[in-house]
Amino acid sequence: MRNETRLAFNGFSKQVALLNAVASAAEKFTVTPTVQQTLETAIQESSDFLKQINVIGVDEQEGEAILLGVGSTIAGRTDTSVKARDPRSVGALKSDTYSCKKTDFDTYVKYQLLDAWAKFKDFQARLSGAIVGQQALDRIMIGFNGKTVAADTDRAAHPLLEDVNIGWLEKYRTKAPERVLSSGKVAGKITIGPTGDYKTLDGLVYDAIQLLDPWHRKRPDLVVLVDRNLLHSKFLANIEGAADNENELAAARILANGTLGGLPYVDAPFFIDGGVFVTTLKNLSIYFQIGARRRMTREEPERDRIADYQSSNEAYVVEDFGLGALVEHIEEAK
Repeated sequence: MRNETRLAFNGFSKQVALLNAVASAAEKFTVTPTVQQTLETAIQESSDFLKQINVIGVDEQEGEAILLGVGSTIAGRTDTSVKARDPRSVGALKSDTYSCKKTDFDTYVKYQLLDAWAKFKDFQARLSGAIVGQQALDRIMIGFNGKTVAADTDRAAHPLLEDVNIGWLEKYRTKAPERVLSSGKVAGKITIGPTGDYKTLDGLVYDAIQLLDPWHRKRPDLVVLVDRNLLHSKFLANIEGAADNENELAAARILANGTLGGLPYVDAPFFIDGGVFVTTLKNLSIYFQIGARRRMTREEPERDRIADYQSSNEAYVVEDFGLGALVEHIEEAK
């Protein structure tokens, strides 16, 4: 580490310690709630997808889904000469529960990269941004692929972080299996094509909408989260037909404004292969426990790097199971 790099890094460490009212950032400390919220906001703002879902701080490590959303219709009338009025609950008919699990977000930056950054005035922002950006991507990956909570995670065996936490789709598989479609004429898969379970992907999505509670099926904010490979098959003809600039622009508009089963689709990062998920983005949440983020930033000269150790207690929550439907193991009919 060059001398000017050390000055920049020492300034970064002192700022972290000052913001959290601790003597040194090189010793493990609890991030103050204000700084924690600032960090959470930065993580959310670094990802277009995270900005569209809920990222919420909770006091308790375990509990029930907290967002208020009426899980059914409420309009009606009661003949009070016969019986008393019966209010509807403000909350989903089948709400999720959460258990915030400790998740480590440990990173390092080699001296060589720090030296390259040291000449920039925004050194601290660059270093913070590198740490924040990967946390955002990992959260999305866990949300769609997480299945278990392992005491000792295995990145080689589970490259999509399947063993870090229980994600939204796994919640549907275990808590709302009646809203999951994963098998058709052939056991273990759903096929699309002239001889398949559905002739088109649009038909499959339209049928999946029927798995939602009736009062949710025509909501204006419904979207389809879809595997990129399935989109490729559907729109390939439009892309290949773009032989000139005018057609290329037309193809781009088709892809940008496309729908599936009458709903706008979302090409979400790290979404599962062969899957379709009908819901609203605000039906998906990440809860983090307030006051439970720990951090330590220190130099590790024996490895020519600085390391940032962070942990957060967090959970992936479905606010209303009746507002979603999952179709998986989708393949083209042979």
